[in-house]
Amino acid sequence: MPSLCRDCLTLTDAAPSRCPSCRSPRIVAHVELAQLSIAHMDCDAFYASVEKRDNSALRDQAVIVGGGQRGVVSTCCYIARIKGVRSAMPMFQALKLCPEAVVVKPRFSAYTEASRAIRAMMEELTPSIEPLSLDEAFLDLTGTARLHGAPPAVLLARLTKRMEDELGLTGSIGLSHNKFLAKIASDLDKPRGFSVIGKVETESFLKPKPVRVIWGVGTATQTALESAGIRTIADLLRWDRADLTARFGQMGDRLWHLARGMDTRRVNRDEKLKSISKETTFFEDTSDPDLLDGHIWRLSEQVADRAKAKRLSGRTVTLKLKKGDFQLVTRRHALTDPTQLTDRIYRAAKDLFDHAGTTGPFRLIGVGISDLAPEDQADLSQDLLDPNATKRAAAERATDAIRAKFGAEAIIKGRALR
Repeated sequence: MPSLCRDCLTLTDAAPSRCPSCRSPRIVAHVELAQLSIAHMDCDAFYASVEKRDNSALRDQAVIVGGGQRGVVSTCCYIARIKGVRSAMPMFQALKLCPEAVVVKPRFSAYTEASRAIRAMMEELTPSIEPLSLDEAFLDLTGTARLHGAPPAVLLARLTKRMEDELGLTGSIGLSHNKFLAKIASDLDKPRGFSVIGKVETESFLKPKPVRVIWGVGTATQTALESAGIRTIADLLRWDRADLTARFGQMGDRLWHLARGMDTRRVNRDEKLKSISKETTFFEDTSDPDLLDGHIWRLSEQVADRAKAKRLSGRTVTLKLKKGDFQLVTRRHALTDPTQLTDRIYRAAKDLFDHAGTTGPFRLIGVGISDLAPEDQADLSQDLLDPNATKRAAAERATDAIRAKFGAEAIIKGRALR
């Protein structure tokens, strides 16, 4: 059986417990190891890992990246996760579970810079890259073995080794024959993992898994499936395609295919970005107006940061709310011209929230922009009804310049600490 040492990159035809060359136990072995070429790379606790890399005093500490005492957890390191801390958990709850944790404010400029460095490494392997976020991407390495003189598995192990050696960051690899399975595989052995799901074991691997393993099956969909007696992939396999489609529509047809490990989507580098959005699911449902206002600001800031990084702007602002009973409420507002400014996105989203016509408690909130345009079309008009808008825009641009030079913590808006 082909095996690969992830430390020295030695390929062998046996499956030893330790590498015959360097004696490392970090061996990945699979009968299809040299044949599979669709991968998903997911950085390990990315934001927290960047913080630990940049501040050696944090290296052995439990680190939480997020807002202030009334804020929420953006992400946390694995030491904190062992204590039960999770993303989107209220900070006070996280600190109860892990009182020794060091809380660090997000530095999105640092995360963007690290993401670009990782992307450059990927570009050396294949042009077929589909980023999903700053810290994860699909890669299609079909046909690259002849160019690089090594099968995709070796190239992927080399990628994560370079990330560690040159950037001080780690990632986990999922390797399979399609995107659906590669994404599942990358979560099987975190951190610093490398998992393989081959064609030969696709059915046996999927059959006992809960339906929530399927990408896109959230709590509401899972509840609907369970009401039909579908809890596992095995339950899905007992349904005819026509019956699933009749009951669940297009999602039913998608579930029929994915339950059989069938996914024909290509790794699409040039897929046009249609929107930029961020959302957070609360650890506990909340109606706290100050906490919700703080979330709207932070989400607007993250959306604006992504828009600026991609040199895009958006004309339509969207607010997404999910209530405690899973009722989904979406509101949209079209601006006079596209924007990439936090201030304009926040004010539009906050107005949508104030006039949403619904009350909490809420379990999820999201902010986004769509109708995207190049950044040179952004914020061209003057708001005659708000004479201070131009001053706030200039202040935000000045703040961006200061953060770019001195770091994201150089200036922090008080609203972001809620």
